[in-house]
Amino acid sequence: MTEGVDEQTRRGIGRFNLYHPDFLLLVVDLMGVAVFAVEGALAAIHAELDILGLLVIAFATALGGGMIRDVLIGAIPPNSVRDWRYPTTAFLGGGAVFFFYQVFQHIPQSLITTLDAAGLALCAIAGAGKAIEYGINPLLAVLMGAVTGVGGGTIRDILLNRVPGVLQSDVYAAAALAGALVVVLGLRVKIPRWLVMTSGALVCFLLRMVAVWKHWNLPKVIVH
Repeated sequence: MTEGVDEQTRRGIGRFNLYHPDFLLLVVDLMGVAVFAVEGALAAIHAELDILGLLVIAFATALGGGMIRDVLIGAIPPNSVRDWRYPTTAFLGGGAVFFFYQVFQHIPQSLITTLDAAGLALCAIAGAGKAIEYGINPLLAVLMGAVTGVGGGTIRDILLNRVPGVLQSDVYAAAALAGALVVVLGLRVKIPRWLVMTSGALVCFLLRMVAVWKHWNLPKVIVH
């Protein structure tokens, strides 16, 4: 965290000031955790896992990217270990899917894709914002935003013995990088934090949704 922030605020238990940067970052982070936890739990159900396996996958999907980011930027121990709100949010999201699956199973695929794009956007901008607060180089802060957005899904797919979606989805990691770049550049030129976070999230979300709609893909070598 930036120098001068007191210990209570650093631990995320300070006053709930809507306009405080730490509180804004916390809210965005937890929203992304909830969305990815639900998505991970749905994937676990389709893989026919029991409730323990479902909660493990929900936890890994929701918090895996953030844990990798925190270790890399030196935020030790990671928030998912230090702050009870993170694992609680992940487990509540996974538990909701398990106990109310009859409701969740009727969610159309288009809505799941939309929720995934929203989770990607929220985690990417939160990851980039936190990296900047820890004094990470701007370029690496953008990469940390992408890691936060795609890391959990990659861990999920590996645990479920699938090719990680980030390696084959239409403009997935690239969308996270774009959103994180907006956040980093905006914070560097002192644009208000709420505006930067909103703009970064919208860029990531819209780019991902348009890529799915238009079936955009990054260039690749075609082997004949």
